[in-house]
Amino acid sequence: MTPPRNSNAARDIANVLHPYTDAKAFQQTGPLVITRGKGVKIYDDQGKEYIEALAGLWCASLGFDNERLVNAATEQMRKLPFYHSFTAKSHEPMIDLAEMLIERAPSKMSKVFFGNSGSEANDSALKMIWYMNNAMGKPNKKKVFARLKAYHGITLAAASLTGLPANHKLFDAPIANGRFIHVGTPHHYHEAKPGESEEDFATRLAEELEAKIIAEGGADECAAFWAEPVMGAGGVLVPPKTYFEKVQAVLKKYDMLFVADEVICGFGRTGSYWGSQTFNIQPDVLVCAKALSSSYLPISAVMVNEQVFQGIAEGSSTVGTWGHGFTYSGHPVAAAVAIETLKIYDETKIVDHVAEVGAHMQAELRKRFSDHPIVGEVRGVGLIGAIELSADKAAKKPFDPAKKAGPRLCKLGEENGVILRAMANDSMGFSPPLVITKAEVTEMLDRVAKSLDALAVELRRESIAAV
Repeated sequence: MTPPRNSNAARDIANVLHPYTDAKAFQQTGPLVITRGKGVKIYDDQGKEYIEALAGLWCASLGFDNERLVNAATEQMRKLPFYHSFTAKSHEPMIDLAEMLIERAPSKMSKVFFGNSGSEANDSALKMIWYMNNAMGKPNKKKVFARLKAYHGITLAAASLTGLPANHKLFDAPIANGRFIHVGTPHHYHEAKPGESEEDFATRLAEELEAKIIAEGGADECAAFWAEPVMGAGGVLVPPKTYFEKVQAVLKKYDMLFVADEVICGFGRTGSYWGSQTFNIQPDVLVCAKALSSSYLPISAVMVNEQVFQGIAEGSSTVGTWGHGFTYSGHPVAAAVAIETLKIYDETKIVDHVAEVGAHMQAELRKRFSDHPIVGEVRGVGLIGAIELSADKAAKKPFDPAKKAGPRLCKLGEENGVILRAMANDSMGFSPPLVITKAEVTEMLDRVAKSLDALAVELRRESIAAV
């Protein structure tokens, strides 16, 4: 159906290029236009209500109407609406926020650099590491390792770290300089050998990583390893037991830095303040964004340890400046909102809340969907989870991508008042606002169950799935 000529949808089709959208098909289908939000729910321009099962993009941690964050932004706008952090300039919100992050870090950190998105933060971290190694007389130590199905952003360098095909095809990514190395995905369900335990699978992945490091020049050429504690856009992939302990032992052996990408996992999502704490990671560099400000304003941060900072300090002394930064690095209004966000997390004991409500969500996901005829695997931790659709449960066989099982479930979800997101292998992610209640989790999953059952009926009628 073509939208009315002067409708929001028609105006959007005429003027907006949407990220992560089939731009050609969109000219016919148009957008879902959202006009307001309240708590864990959003409302479209027709007044229809939806539960946001992904908190937007894994990010609206405090829901969609937190008045304290609105007030924090308003007050800072009146006091100092903008100032930069170039050439040794500063302001109180940036100083306070940096101090708060250092205090809360999962390992000993030295300094904080601010950007505006997770992509910018990962790109910045990469530049820091290359800069450090040049400054410290290690010009060949530049190769960086990430995992297949990892997501680290969409700047050209961050997309090169990312391990998802859609972020590479037609973009000439990864950058063809031989510095971006991708290793195995830690997904036991699909990647383990028959009869291989989680611990044995983790051992094999660590051994494969070490072999690849050796093949790529060892400690002389290999600089860092990037990892999300739980892989987000790759399908909510929870690492197998002992995986990160074994990986960190390999990195230490070859003098490589561990960069923890906490853009999705940070600030309570996994049931600990940091995903690094949930999985016993001691990062040298930590990247965060999204829930840092509950995404009310764009802001990201890169925390670095003393080793990385000293490399930057030495290099900037030689060059005369550290030639990196963004106009809005540490923007005072975004920083003020982030400060208030962290205060709310502390005052409301958000980690304890997530541990309790997350346990409920994980139990309900498994109880409702593990035996569903078109669900292959249910996985997750804390308030992040996924159900993976399967055409053949016994064979762990995904649906033919051309059948668009995942996108169809998303559309059915919209009809039933729940916003979902389809990811790799038709995995449907769950990452609701951290403030969600047990009752709201139940309501969310009721709507998902109704949508999933409707999809199963459709697929059976089309002889796509034996349901």
